[in-house]
Amino acid sequence: MMSCDLLSDAELITALKEGEEQAFGEIYERYWKELYRKANHILQDPDAAVDVLQDVFLSLWQRRAQVDIQVLKPYLHQALRFSVLKAIRKLKTDRQFYERLMEVTTEIISENPLLFKEQQQLIQNLIDNLPEDCKQAFLLSREQEMTYKQIANLLNISEKTVEKRISKSLKMIRASLNIETCITILLWYEIHR
Repeated sequence: MMSCDLLSDAELITALKEGEEQAFGEIYERYWKELYRKANHILQDPDAAVDVLQDVFLSLWQRRAQVDIQVLKPYLHQALRFSVLKAIRKLKTDRQFYERLMEVTTEIISENPLLFKEQQQLIQNLIDNLPEDCKQAFLLSREQEMTYKQIANLLNISEKTVEKRISKSLKMIRASLNIETCITILLWYEIHR
C-alpha cells in the first residue's frame, strides 16, 4: 500500500492521475477542512457546504485522468468557487441566504478599503453608462441633493418624468449589482485574505 502523507502536491497529482485511491484520500485529508471552512463561511449552511465539498472531490476523482492540474491548491479553490456558485443558484429562493450574503458582502467591503474603492468604481461605471437623460436626473438627485421638483424645473420636464428617470436608473444599477457581483466580491475576499 502506498504511503502518501509525505508526498508533495505535485506527486499526489501524478499518483491521482494513475488512479491511486490513497493519493485521492491524502488530497482529501489535506484540503477538506480549509475548503469546508470557506464553503460554510459563504453559504452559512453546514449541510450545503458538505454537499459542495462532495461535488468538488467527486468531480476530481471522476475527472482525474482528464484534468490538467498545474498546482493543486488553486485548482481546488477554483473548483470550490464553481461548486459554491452552483449551490447558490440552487438556493436562489432562500431569502435568508440572500440577506446573509448581502450582510457579509457589506461587512467585507466596509472593512477592506481597496475592495470598497473597487466597488465605488464599479458603481461609477454603472452610472456613467446610464442613458444620458437618466444619468442627468440621477446625478442631480444624488450628488446635488435636489428634489424632484427642483430637477423638473431645471430640466423643464414634469416631476413624474424625473421620478421615472431616477427609478429607471436605480433599476439598472440594481440589476448590475446582482447576486453574482456579491459572490464575486466574497470570493475575491476569501482568496485574498
